Amino acid sequence: MTAVAVAAALLALLLATAAFGACDRRSACTASDLLVASRGVTPWRNASAISGEYLSAAAFLGTAGLVLAYGADMLWLPVAATAGHVLLLAFVTAPLRRSGAYTVSDFAEWRLGSPAVRRIVTCCVCFIGWFYLLPQFQGAGVTLRVMTGAPVWAGWAVVVAVTLLLVASGGMCSITAVQSLQFWVKLVAIAVPAAALLAMWQMDGRPDPVGDGPARFAHTTRVHVASEVAVTAPAAVLVTARGRVDGVRHGGGAMTLAAGRHTIGPSAEVVFPAGAPVPHAERLPAQSGETWATPFGRGEEHGFYRTYSAILGILLGTMGLPHILMRFYTNPSGSTARRTAALVPALLALFYVFPTIYASMGRLYAPELLMTGDTDATVLLLPQRIPGPAGALLTGLITLGAFAAFISTSCGLVVTIAGTVTQCARRSGVASFRVATVFALVVPLALLPRIGTQGAAGLVALALCVSACSLCPLLLLAIWWRGLTAAGAGAGLVVGTGLAVISGVLHLYEVPLTGWPAAAVAQPAALIAPAAFAVMVAVSLLTRRRVPRRADRALTKLHLPEDVFVR
Repeated sequence: MTAVAVAAALLALLLATAAFGACDRRSACTASDLLVASRGVTPWRNASAISGEYLSAAAFLGTAGLVLAYGADMLWLPVAATAGHVLLLAFVTAPLRRSGAYTVSDFAEWRLGSPAVRRIVTCCVCFIGWFYLLPQFQGAGVTLRVMTGAPVWAGWAVVVAVTLLLVASGGMCSITAVQSLQFWVKLVAIAVPAAALLAMWQMDGRPDPVGDGPARFAHTTRVHVASEVAVTAPAAVLVTARGRVDGVRHGGGAMTLAAGRHTIGPSAEVVFPAGAPVPHAERLPAQSGETWATPFGRGEEHGFYRTYSAILGILLGTMGLPHILMRFYTNPSGSTARRTAALVPALLALFYVFPTIYASMGRLYAPELLMTGDTDATVLLLPQRIPGPAGALLTGLITLGAFAAFISTSCGLVVTIAGTVTQCARRSGVASFRVATVFALVVPLALLPRIGTQGAAGLVALALCVSACSLCPLLLLAIWWRGLTAAGAGAGLVVGTGLAVISGVLHLYEVPLTGWPAAAVAQPAALIAPAAFAVMVAVSLLTRRRVPRRADRALTKLHLPEDVFVR
């Protein structure tokens, strides 16, 4: 019944997406239609669309998974994500909309008068977009695998096909209606099962999700391991095993899983008795409930630096995300763009209440995810723990919300990459836009089979880091400092983007590092973002005679309301 509910939910989402996309597709025949929806989107509708676009696989799946695995430290991530939009409201949205540009690369050339900087910005947009597309495809693959047993590439295929159809046919006109609807779909899809889980928890006597020691299996639990995993058992426990454990094949008999490290082979099944402590995947910390619920309780090496570098990367990265920035160009004016940005933090804060509930319930009702390491499946599996037809229906609903997240964000990213590339190439026709759409999708698809299974939130953090170290410094300095020169902007972009992309690639391919190098590669924003700012300022001061002549007029246009600025 669960598989039927999942299939029905997915079909309903695809039909609704096609229908809503077709509503605004009829006039998408010019650059203004394709890229900025003719600049006619209202603040409320645009705020819903931005929230729908921003709440990607990392928000829908990754946040709950990270909090389940690592504890209270991870709660800073949704806080930083929401706070980033407050900074965006304060420093970027209205001036950027008043520039009149279609894309961030248009803005860079308009402000600095340099085609070379425009080309560098186009490369930055592509890197950010590709890094951000990876978790959308990865999350879709995980969702279909967990829910139906389908191969991971089936999830990739669904998201790519729908994104290609929507973006190539109608651009921003199509996806605005889809994204504004999908935010509310995602909110309902995550809120209703959360309420049902809390009701089940209440009926179970409100067990404490924290507890005194490590997470424990509440009932006799059969754990199926899809691929080989190394785990650490906190204590010896008598289990029943079928498959290969520590290199020895077992046929379903009893064995003692001693305290310490073990390797469980692919397709193995291990049955744990009620009350047994949960072995943790080796890459996840084995921690007690007290350390799980306490910030910095894990004693992670350079944990203070890692946490605050991650917060800085998300704060600054949100300010430079090109697919979010591009949505503000769809507002009629700078004042409506500011009202849009003011609504977004409220909508995001409303959504982010629920992943924390799933993480807490996961320690009680799905602790085996800590053993398999598949913590991104927390939101997907918990509704299945609700007995009866209600559990199947709620599982279908959560699947609908997950695919809404993947499709909504993927559409926004692909429109941004395709629009930026076509504008940079000075080819604004529909045919060129469609070719660029295919280009935007091909690169992350080529990378996916090579990077293995990684958490959605960690992959999104890579994109946010590149954004924090490249477009964020450019936008803040270009909007608020007259002295920025093309040479300074170009040098800072090359340094910031280059270092951030190198760190991201090292992280993607899990290059073995220890100590400070490992911390710097895992969370490089606190090092690279200040360096990018410093390079931009230093080179601009050295080339101060090359400040664009129109800088004063450009800043006047950015900071005066449209009805005051004299053209």
